[in-house]
Amino acid sequence: MGGIDILMITYDRPEYVRLSLPHLLDSCTDDARVWLWHNGSDAATLAAVEEFRHDPRVHRFHHSPVNAGLREPTNWLWAESSGDYLSKVDDDCLPDKSWLEVLRRAHEDVPEFGVIGTWRFPESDVRQDLVDRKLADYAGGHRLMRNHWVQGSGYLLKRAMVERTGPLAEDDSFTSWCLKAARLGFVNGWVYPFLPEDHLDDPRSPRTIYHTDEDFLARRPLSAQKTGVRTVAEWTEQMKRSAYVVQAASLDLREYSGWRARGKSLSKRVRRAITGRAPW
Repeated sequence: MGGIDILMITYDRPEYVRLSLPHLLDSCTDDARVWLWHNGSDAATLAAVEEFRHDPRVHRFHHSPVNAGLREPTNWLWAESSGDYLSKVDDDCLPDKSWLEVLRRAHEDVPEFGVIGTWRFPESDVRQDLVDRKLADYAGGHRLMRNHWVQGSGYLLKRAMVERTGPLAEDDSFTSWCLKAARLGFVNGWVYPFLPEDHLDDPRSPRTIYHTDEDFLARRPLSAQKTGVRTVAEWTEQMKRSAYVVQAASLDLREYSGWRARGKSLSKRVRRAITGRAPW
């Protein structure tokens, strides 16, 4: 046991992989290992992965010829790794170079922390009045903007969280899984001051591939396809809405279960809140 095991899932983004994979490898601490799972058969993306898959920091590689999504590779890491800490970094994300040291130090100092993350939104999205309401102080001088879930990239969680909460179930999103853990007493959220993660799929990122509506339509993210977003402007507004939702979301766990959630899955409620198509 010991150390950190980090999953990166790659799919159909060769430009991003050539940025995100070496960035992740360079940010690894001495006891961190990267597990690569490649989805699909896009030759250019697979070639980009092959450039780095034999790096000594890459521990395991798996190629799924079909897009297996997120649940199967996440559970693969959780079941087969041995690290005390677990993570996933998406192939469209560049977490701050110090992210592992900062997040692990927080975990070591605060036993009740479950999943804590880097922050993927620009400064212009921060609502300080909302943040201040959710800030809490912990041992070792750590501060957390509490929220019962974080995004599924650039986070660090304790293996004990997986051991108690279990793997991702077939109907789980990462959001709903984090909420299960919160009900067990784990404290989730973002370290504060926020530790940045450059989200390349956000059109405001200087490294994004989305410069025109034509670029966006040709290679829309799955979440944009599901919500019917078709333009860069609409996608940017959805990013802004996502930032607002996590800052404004209630810390009352009763809001996410029982009669208040009747007739809707939690993941659908969160997705609709983010797209602005239904009230929170």
